[in-house]
Amino acid sequence: MESGTRRPYRMGARAASMEVTRTRVLEAAAALWTRRWYDDVTLQHVADEAGVSVQTIVNHFGGKDGLADAVADRVASRTALTRQAPTGDVAAIVAVLFADYERHGEANVLWAAQIDRVPAMARAAAHARVQHRAWLEQVFADRLPAPGPAREHALNLHYAATDVYLWKLWRRDLGLPREDAERAMRDLLTSIDPRKRNDA
Repeated sequence: MESGTRRPYRMGARAASMEVTRTRVLEAAAALWTRRWYDDVTLQHVADEAGVSVQTIVNHFGGKDGLADAVADRVASRTALTRQAPTGDVAAIVAVLFADYERHGEANVLWAAQIDRVPAMARAAAHARVQHRAWLEQVFADRLPAPGPAREHALNLHYAATDVYLWKLWRRDLGLPREDAERAMRDLLTSIDPRKRNDA
């Protein structure tokens, strides 16, 4: 009886320990890949950062590509949670987007620069594009036309107006203060509102 009651506890404790280890590895890999090129980070680097063995990483993720996919999934899930804004509130939408870009914009640009040679980065970028488009459809639902060419055109405009590279242009390349860059994006989004355009 005693062994029967202890086994579920031991199994539960082991599962919890494995999840803690998995999370630690994911956070270590994400921290490294937000600062360094994919090819410059080895599993040994991740293992050292996480305080585990390379074999532990392989057991959890299968290898470097599997780890990169898992990191991308984790980042995407966090992005979905943090990008909450009321539909149609341009100021709130821009504020939420800039909060995300100020934290992760540099990493997004670094990952995007590697999509032509790193399949894991290409998969992450493709998923991020789909996720960003879905977010635009949600937060701008009040202004987007019905399904059809006009809606696609409007979505393309809104995508360009909120892309991370535009944030990079304003904040990093041109050195605009955040307040000015946010105002520029608000003005741009207001100017492309399909409800105010004669050609919509």
